[in-house]
Formats: sequence, C-alpha cells, structure tokens
Amino acid sequence: MVNSRRKGAAGEREFAALLREYGWPEAKRGQQRTGLEQADVVDGPAGCHWEVKRVQRLQLRKALDQAIRDSPKGCVPIVAHRANGEDWQATLEMSALLRLLTFLERHGLEWSEIAEQSSEDTDGSQSKV
Repeated sequence: MVNSRRKGAAGEREFAALLREYGWPEAKRGQQRTGLEQADVVDGPAGCHWEVKRVQRLQLRKALDQAIRDSPKGCVPIVAHRANGEDWQATLEMSALLRLLTFLERHGLEWSEIAEQSSEDTDGSQSKV
C-alpha cells in the first residue's frame, strides 16, 4: 500500500510540474509542516491558493472547505485533483469562476478563444495557454 503522505507529496510535485509546463517556471511544492501557512503549491498563478489532492476517492466538499479555510484574504481557493490514470481537474467556487468569465468578457476575450489557443513561444516551444 502506498503511503498517503508520500503520494500526496508526489501529487503536489506533479501538479507543480504541470504549472511550470503552462508558464509558471517557479511553481513548486509549498513548505509543509514548518509552521508556515502555505498552499500545497506556491509560486504559480498569482492570487490562487492551491489545495492539491492525488486520491482515488476525493471528498470534494471537505477538500474545498479546507482550501477556503486556508486561503489568505484576496486569494481564490482552488482544489486541483486527479485519480490514477485521469487528467488533472480543478474545482473552485462558482462565484470565482463567474468573476473570471466576467473579466474575460469585459476585456473582449472569450473562453473558447483561450481554451483553443496554442501559440509558439519565442524560444520555439509550444505554449498551451
């Protein structure tokens, strides 16, 4: 049986790697159990508080409540989660998603444009955002 703490840490490193792949090169696992209140993954998108869960049976409400409780004022609490063999998913409060969509529309952007966009970076690597 896999040690759940070790699996959680591996999931946090895996999710940090995903953020680095999408353009946040400093993303890394937060300091755990040091007395510092940090998200599971830090130095990713500004204003996001990440609660990362790498489990087969996620207790989503409990995970979201933890993210909300631990999130500093002004940060959006987000649960990033995935089960074995599945893609990463994100869960956040509906109000946060609606504020994001409102912001995009007010700035002349549509979700579909962003979701389908794939452009080349200056160094020639593919950008997925």
